[in-house]
Amino acid sequence: MAVYIRKDPLEIPPPSEKDWLKEDEEDFFLQDPDRKRDALPQPFRMVNKLVMLVFENAMEIIERREMFREVQNLKVQPTKCFPTAEFQVTGRANCLAVSGKYVFVGLSMGLAAFKVSDCKEVCAWDAVKTEICAIHASDLGNESHVLLAVDEMGLVWLFCFHKGGFLLVKILNEMEDISKRSTCEEVVLSPGGDYAGVLLQDSTKAWLEIYQLPKDYWLKETEKNPGAAAGLACRERRPSWTSAESPVSANQVDAKLSLPVLLLQVKPPKPITGSSFKSPLDALKKVDDGSMLGLGYNHLIKDSQWKQQEAIFRSTYREYLEAEGVRESKEEIPRHATFHFLLPSRILQVGPEMKVQPDVPAGISVHWDGSHNLCLYLLNRPLKEKSDSDPKPDVVWPCAAPIACSAVSSCSRYLALACEDATITIWDKHLGYPLSVTAIVEERLIRSIHFLRSSAAVSNETPCPGTDSVCPIVQLLVLCTDSSFYLVKAPRAGKSSITLLADRPEDPNLAVSAVVPVLAFPSAALVFSWDGTVSLMNAATSQIVYCFSTPPSHAVASSWQPVFIVDGVNQCLLLRGDRQQNTDALAQSRASHSTIFLFDFNSYPLKEAFPKEPDLPLKSLQNLPWIERCNIFLRDRQQSRLGLREQLPEYWSRLQAQAAAMDKERQKVKGQKKL
Repeated sequence: MAVYIRKDPLEIPPPSEKDWLKEDEEDFFLQDPDRKRDALPQPFRMVNKLVMLVFENAMEIIERREMFREVQNLKVQPTKCFPTAEFQVTGRANCLAVSGKYVFVGLSMGLAAFKVSDCKEVCAWDAVKTEICAIHASDLGNESHVLLAVDEMGLVWLFCFHKGGFLLVKILNEMEDISKRSTCEEVVLSPGGDYAGVLLQDSTKAWLEIYQLPKDYWLKETEKNPGAAAGLACRERRPSWTSAESPVSANQVDAKLSLPVLLLQVKPPKPITGSSFKSPLDALKKVDDGSMLGLGYNHLIKDSQWKQQEAIFRSTYREYLEAEGVRESKEEIPRHATFHFLLPSRILQVGPEMKVQPDVPAGISVHWDGSHNLCLYLLNRPLKEKSDSDPKPDVVWPCAAPIACSAVSSCSRYLALACEDATITIWDKHLGYPLSVTAIVEERLIRSIHFLRSSAAVSNETPCPGTDSVCPIVQLLVLCTDSSFYLVKAPRAGKSSITLLADRPEDPNLAVSAVVPVLAFPSAALVFSWDGTVSLMNAATSQIVYCFSTPPSHAVASSWQPVFIVDGVNQCLLLRGDRQQNTDALAQSRASHSTIFLFDFNSYPLKEAFPKEPDLPLKSLQNLPWIERCNIFLRDRQQSRLGLREQLPEYWSRLQAQAAAMDKERQKVKGQKKL
């Protein structure tokens, strides 16, 4: 048997291809000879890298989702709550409002009213065949309600709903000349229906109008003319999904009611420009009494000084401005504002000649987009100032950064401001000082803030006579633009705290579309997500305790902008749902009718998921005698001074250091003068 024996020593053969990878030449002997395509020529080598990169990224996403699914499976799944009742409406439901025992639905063609108890239709209004996009309602008593509806053209319709019939009072922004017509951006109705605020804008400017609603006259006029309301409600009470003849339109009966009165017309603040005063005396003449801060118009800085300061700033920080891409831009007048109606308090001092009721708003707070100032205006203004089209604010609160959003508690005692630098301030309006000042360390952009109902059980103190035990700890839910949640706790005595409840979700479908507090339970809030889930969160434990689900045949309509309303009186949730069908059938179904689902909170064991609280009497400082209010004020001031004593040494050391520096600078100037 012949055996071949190699005489020459074994050597690694040289590469036979000219297009071998350079980094793979040293490891050529490790490659498998059977893999003929390990080293591919271009462009196949680049294609191979891209394919492998896509494959690796896909595997990372799959592994991440698998881990997230395993974590979700290990968590305790919240209990699902299905609707207790449902009803259908003719057309597409765009908005909902609840007042008393009625629920009002803004449709693609008019309005409709239903009873909350049995979900039966009471009345409909479809006179002008217009689409209603927003609606607000308030109970006036004596089976009367006031409604503000905004249609698709931006017109504001004012209605009085009396004993099952719609009475059209006025279109607030109606103009004969269409070119001069203004559109409504936002509508706010005060609790009790005493005032209404309408934010309007046209092609060049924006302004805010505050109306006083003559609800007392409406009650008298509707009682004197009961036939008008009866004629409006003479239609058949039938479910809206039954096939019957169209009822008589609610506006066919002419019923004249008293018109609202325009109290204020607030315009956005103008940009601060150079001063035209020649001396400080001229500027002081423009100041009323010097008892409050203004908007900064009465100053002595010339235009040339503004320009010089701007030039110095840009020349000093030119490289940083160029790196950030900052360009010169003219300051524009804001076109959007956020406003709230405020009850009487220490921050809104009224004269003795003006009558103030504790449950009627005494003023409004307004802040425009991009503005540092919170402006407060009194509603009970003297007669000589009512004709002023651009009134001056009665109180101005300047902030260190532009105000992003604001909120007022349900009792109207606390006012919260969130600035663009992630600073959150909670004010006690009755006592007149800030209760808490906190900030988000991550400096995230704040999207909205909401007051939650606090549990009185967390307070171990025995209520003293005259103390307000309604809210021992103020809780504020903060929603950021990245769908992360924070909880701010501000006790009446002690330091405030801020806690991260939920970080930014990795899954985009879990992004939050809306948040609304549920005042029926302590620390409860409804969270609407983009995937259509409606969750009830306990902010005290940061856990999702319940999930409100529609039937399998329906889905939450417009999950990124859901149509819902929380009824705090009847303790229920009203939510619009659409039937899950194919595209063509779904478009046709949306045009024909919508389904409203009702979730009765009393039908579920929701109270077990929230901490119990003792039955404490709800007290309002406005209804307490002055002696008890003074006791509350002195007690809170005494508790706040306990923390101030700890800070006094630090403040004194800072003052001493500053005084020493000033004295040293003064001695230096004197020495230079002697030379």
